[in-house]
Amino acid sequence: MSTTVTQDMSFLHLISSASLLVQLVMLILVMISLLSWWFIFRKLFVIRNEIKKTDEFEDVFWRGVDLNALYQRTTSSRYASGSLERIFAAGFGEFNKHPSGTDLDAVMESTRRAMRATYQREMDYLESHLSFLAPVGSASPYVGLLGTVWGIMNSFRSLSSMTQATIAHVAPGIAEALIATAMGLFAAIPAVVAYNRYASDTDQLATRFESFMEELSNVLQRRAAEETELRGFYGSPCKAQTNE
Repeated sequence: MSTTVTQDMSFLHLISSASLLVQLVMLILVMISLLSWWFIFRKLFVIRNEIKKTDEFEDVFWRGVDLNALYQRTTSSRYASGSLERIFAAGFGEFNKHPSGTDLDAVMESTRRAMRATYQREMDYLESHLSFLAPVGSASPYVGLLGTVWGIMNSFRSLSSMTQATIAHVAPGIAEALIATAMGLFAAIPAVVAYNRYASDTDQLATRFESFMEELSNVLQRRAAEETELRGFYGSPCKAQTNE
């Protein structure tokens, strides 16, 4: 008469019966996964909001509005403005600091430096936490694999004390070990997908910011040259008002 060995193969039982190292690996992976999802959703809203604000500001800017009025509006609502608006405010504000008659090359160089410094701060903010998602995506499967290898080693070690080993004796140990690999993949896959998506979005925003800085520099340089010409004819400065 043969006896059937029954084992509780539920996830909770497998996790609770795993070795201490395997449980520690699982706990680390759960914590990493939760933190990763927090950053994923946070960056999702940040980047979506930034793309929306960039679209809106570019639409307003290229309508040919009064730059002084646009500057006042941007600085008055600085905390509600987007990255591109802050870059514009930094450049236009620096441009207006220089009195009429100042060397044009020096003015434009100072304006570009102000925009570049703000651009770098904005990109640092947009790229924040991406450096966390990248190693999560690459390292989590290996952390899970460590737990799996250790669990399988323990399973085979326990077989050495048995005279007759069946699949019923081996399966629970292997199953609990493989849970660590599954947790590693669960943490890694969303992190890799999110990192690639957000890195692409931030690269596109960076390209738009750089193009805008060049275009704004050309607008301001053209206006400054026109002021110089008008001053030569009439002897009085004329402020640049629009970006037409």
